[in-house]
Amino acid sequence: MILLQQMLINNPIIKFYNSSIGKKIVMAVTGLMLIGFVVVHLLGNFQIFLGAEKFNAYAAFLKSIPGPLWAARIILLTAFILHFTTAFILSLNNKAARGGSYKNMATVQADFASRYMLESGVVIFIFIIIHLLHFTLGAIQPEFHDLDDGFMRDDVYRNVILGFSNGPYAYIYIVAMLFVGLHLKHAFWSMFQTIGVYSPALTPLLKKLSVFTAVAVAAGYISIPLSVIFGILK
Repeated sequence: MILLQQMLINNPIIKFYNSSIGKKIVMAVTGLMLIGFVVVHLLGNFQIFLGAEKFNAYAAFLKSIPGPLWAARIILLTAFILHFTTAFILSLNNKAARGGSYKNMATVQADFASRYMLESGVVIFIFIIIHLLHFTLGAIQPEFHDLDDGFMRDDVYRNVILGFSNGPYAYIYIVAMLFVGLHLKHAFWSMFQTIGVYSPALTPLLKKLSVFTAVAVAAGYISIPLSVIFGILK
């Protein structure tokens, strides 16, 4: 047991992760992977505006490649667990290291998004569970699975319309996407800081890019349930 502990302590990967810079790099790399997924997923979802045939064909294509699809899911799940766990550890370490005056100064300097990164991350985590229960497992709105005109595995377009026709869930989705945008605003900028991309000339541009990315992603996702609510998608 002692030998195993020594091996783990001396393991270069674990030593790297236990360092402050190691955790920040893990946050940056996993964050980049998750941002990539969010953007690609949004582009895929946007095909719903091309009509039922195109959107269902896109969904059918994903189902036709289970190997790569499950590999991507496992990689993303691992990235998400590492990202969330590391964020929690860093938050605890930061709180333990702060004094009263430093904390007050940091609060003044930090914006809203950066101060509540952990909280917005928790909201997103809860939403992901709800989202999977709703569209993937059918545990939310199970009545649709018992109706002749309910959820159909091969008609994803129709499932989305039915899902967002439920007012409360559509509004939960919209609020969750606002939190995604809030989280993304600071995460995108923080990623550049971690990898050392910083200069007086470049920093304002990167901050604007972070805001644009956050707004574009949140607005893009929100446009789908709103289109269902207002009858644009039906």
